[in-house]
Amino acid sequence: MNVIDIFLTMEYGPAPESDKNAQEFLDQHDRRFGLFINGEWTEGENHFPSLNPATGETLAQISEASTAQVEAAVAAAKSAYPSWSQLSGHERAKYLYALARQIQKHSRLFAVLETLDNGKPIRETRDIDIPLVARHFYHHAGWAQVMEQEFPNFESIGVIGQIVPWNFPLLMLSWKIAPALAMGNTLVLKPAEQTSLTALLFAEICQEIGLPKGVVNIITGHGSVGEALTLHPDVQKIAFTGSTEVGKKIRRNTAGSSKKLSLELGGKSPFIVFEDADLDSTVEGIVDAIWFNQGQVCCAGSRLLVQESIAEKFYVKIKNRIQKLVLGSPLDKGIDMGALVSEEQWNTVNGFVERAKAEGLEYWQVENCPTKGCYFPPTLFPYVSPASEIAQEEIFGPVLVGMTFRSHQEAIKLANNTRYGLAASLWTENINLALDVAPKIKAGTVWINTTNVFDAASGFGGYRESGFGREGGKEGLYEYIKPKSTKSSSGFTIHNKEVNLRSYIDRTPKMYIGGKQARPDSGYSIKVSNPAGQTVGEVGEGTRKDIRNAVEAAHAQSGWAGMTGHARAQVLYFIAENLSARAEEFEQRLVEASGYSGKDAKLEVEKSLERIFTYAAYADKFDGRVHSTTSRHVTLAMHEPVGILGVVCPKEYPLLGMISLVLPAIAMGNRVIVLPSETSPLSTTDFYQILDTSDVPGGTVNIITGDHKSLTTELAKHFDVDGIWYFSDKQNAETLEKLAADSMKRTWIESEYDWLQNPLQKEFLRKATEVKNIWIPYGA
Repeated sequence: MNVIDIFLTMEYGPAPESDKNAQEFLDQHDRRFGLFINGEWTEGENHFPSLNPATGETLAQISEASTAQVEAAVAAAKSAYPSWSQLSGHERAKYLYALARQIQKHSRLFAVLETLDNGKPIRETRDIDIPLVARHFYHHAGWAQVMEQEFPNFESIGVIGQIVPWNFPLLMLSWKIAPALAMGNTLVLKPAEQTSLTALLFAEICQEIGLPKGVVNIITGHGSVGEALTLHPDVQKIAFTGSTEVGKKIRRNTAGSSKKLSLELGGKSPFIVFEDADLDSTVEGIVDAIWFNQGQVCCAGSRLLVQESIAEKFYVKIKNRIQKLVLGSPLDKGIDMGALVSEEQWNTVNGFVERAKAEGLEYWQVENCPTKGCYFPPTLFPYVSPASEIAQEEIFGPVLVGMTFRSHQEAIKLANNTRYGLAASLWTENINLALDVAPKIKAGTVWINTTNVFDAASGFGGYRESGFGREGGKEGLYEYIKPKSTKSSSGFTIHNKEVNLRSYIDRTPKMYIGGKQARPDSGYSIKVSNPAGQTVGEVGEGTRKDIRNAVEAAHAQSGWAGMTGHARAQVLYFIAENLSARAEEFEQRLVEASGYSGKDAKLEVEKSLERIFTYAAYADKFDGRVHSTTSRHVTLAMHEPVGILGVVCPKEYPLLGMISLVLPAIAMGNRVIVLPSETSPLSTTDFYQILDTSDVPGGTVNIITGDHKSLTTELAKHFDVDGIWYFSDKQNAETLEKLAADSMKRTWIESEYDWLQNPLQKEFLRKATEVKNIWIPYGA
């Protein structure tokens, strides 16, 4: 066949990548790998095979770590932590830089080994995964260098347990190891049992650069190894990427342990196509969104939402395009799709497809699919009900589900009709439409006219059951540091003596729900006594129904989040103005009800006024960022309110503690359900009179009095509560975190805090916001 014939027929011609060096690497280890603990290789007691999913052949035997070996790895990391954390940022930066250089030097070996072990095309590992791995180590070398300047009030956490999935084995490793090391932590990492080989090669380059022993430890094995790591008492933080089901289990297992968690979990991301989109470009976007890495991507654009007016035309284009997708050997540089990671995953994907077929859903599949190996054909279900299983559940395979919409408002509702919230992709030539829709999508990342674009400078993570925390960018570094000690060194002296109580007509403060006073549903009241035992008033005994009513009121008040920061600031300043006018009354209440001296009461009110002014000032100044990513995108990191927050106030500092929690939350646009000080709630129930006269929209702040344990339980169980700040008795924290795992709501739990000094003002603002990264392409 001559060149002209080739151009006339355009027949596919293979372009195989040699796996010679990768096979030699495996042979050098006799195709049997140990565990990397304290800078040395340790043989496991038992082994299991690592298979090539494209051929079914065994690549190597991988060690199964025992409980004792998990203990040894954690002990090594703990021993290495003091010296590593005390190194200067510059010294840590040099090690990270060396890791980046070694990854680049061995980039093709890493790429081929990843392809053999995972089944993804060599073009993806060579051109996407490995360059991004190096980028993460370079980027975080820079953060190590400037840590002291950028995070002056923070310090490293300690020993980090990290668990990575099989879909991007080395890339997920870099997302976790690079920031952990940069911030001065040591770690134990467990790769997925299906894809451990590149992590073990990474361990070798840690040796080559002379990384201090024990700083990085890599242990392999199945789920029980990861569980032992998460439960270990010397592990201060768990960073997990994987399924929502396992993420919930980890959260329940670590509840009450004070372990820090970051969880990047499942997704069911919308791919929204408006009628003015460039359809040919959009089709290529679809290919990248759902058939990249065989659809085994947590943020895969698996839900196609297409405007009804162009739906039929667009579906024809998709069908024509995927007929040309080439499935074959992942080492062939000309193929588009490789194999699923395992037979188990193939069965999972096939199960979803077969059940959808049984429903009678219309579908289309590519016919030319290899029969040997774990290959699954690209599949399209074009007209699916939003309630269908395949429209709601994460399939994690090359299956695209289509739905139609008429207006962009309907598109937003369909996009948010999921329990997940990881990513979204919008396709339109109307930038105004794109920037109107993007902030309204509940997702941590939104791509405009592009998809599956990542960079170390931009944080990645989800809302809802897609987990919490971010990886990458400055926002991702907060997952690997903690505030320096915030415990109060001194406080007010509480006087245990009787005081002269004011004489007034008996009244019982009510609940405050939806901007109105409301009687407790229970019909019961609770006596409130001061430290001297004098009865100073009564408050309602809140119940589950009161919590439900408060959440409904908060949910209905969507306008507060939509106000500008400046407008919210004006309301907050008005609150301060009205509190100032009644300062003496609030001081007297603190003296009567809380046992304060007149001097201390005056100071608490003054501090409360100062704090209101602080958060009013920040309402329009706590800005996001424009990330400096390597692609041609303006990547906007926008701060968004978390949503509806439960705020459980401390017993001490009944006015100042409440103000310090509620004000930053509402300054950022959240709506709150407040549980006042359990022992001294009257300052908070008095405060709703301030809210009534300060133009605070009804439902923005809701106040429920009563027993913290029972009321917090109801907040934790409620699926319309997006987060809980808990500053009350620590003994209830375990129950709270276990219940919060069902909806993956954010929790912030502190038992001691220096309310007078309030050293972490910006930390409250950061906890009150989610970071959404919007990728906007630029250039002709």
